[in-house]
Amino acid sequence: MTIRVRPGAGRTAVGGEHDGALVVRVAARAVDGRATEAALAAVADAFGLRRSAVALVTGATARTKVVEVEDGTEERLRALLGA
Repeated sequence: MTIRVRPGAGRTAVGGEHDGALVVRVAARAVDGRATEAALAAVADAFGLRRSAVALVTGATARTKVVEVEDGTEERLRALLGA
C-alpha cells in the first residue's frame, strides 16, 4: 500500500487520501528516519497490528512510501482512506 507521510504535524493521525495514498500525519520531524519510523508505527496502530507487521518496501527518504501490511484488511484501508 502507498502512504503519504506528513511530518511535523501537531498530532499523529492516520486517515484521508492524497493522490491515492493513505495520509499519515506524524509529530516527528523528518530527521534520521524518525518520521518514517513514526509513520510505520502509526499505520500498525491504525490497523490494530504489532509494529513488526508493517514493513517499509520503498521510499525511506521520500514522503511517499510503499509499505507492506501483514494481515491488513482491505475494508480497514477503505475506512481509513475515507476518513
